Amino acid sequence: MKKIILSVLILSSLISCKNDSKKDNQEEIITTDGSEKTAKQSDGLTLLKGDFIYFADAAVLQTHREVYGVVIDEKMHELDKQVQQYKIETTDMVPVEIRGKIIPKPENEEGWPFRIEIKEILNVSKPKPEDNAIIKIGE
Repeated sequence: MKKIILSVLILSSLISCKNDSKKDNQEEIITTDGSEKTAKQSDGLTLLKGDFIYFADAAVLQTHREVYGVVIDEKMHELDKQVQQYKIETTDMVPVEIRGKIIPKPENEEGWPFRIEIKEILNVSKPKPEDNAIIKIGE
């Protein structure tokens, strides 16, 4: 009985030591010095990929994690012009890739908790037909 308990203790200590070394290696990989960042990584802008729509004075960017209200300015209108070539319906959302500044919304306004101010348009792509599945009710 003592041999079984002793072997279980030794085995568990070896397994726990193995996991600790993996954690240490992961921490080393994740933590980087600020001087190693490129100019684009240090400019305070965030890369966002998602579906964009501008409809009736409201612009929205929906990513896989969050929905952002988009600040309506020249860059937003520039993005909307690029998106128009891929829209079939006015309510179609088009996949885009942008860089921008994330801003919390003012407390006295309605809408999503964060806004994105577009600073750079990287890519606009054709939507996949299955992504814009709309149910239409016949008359």
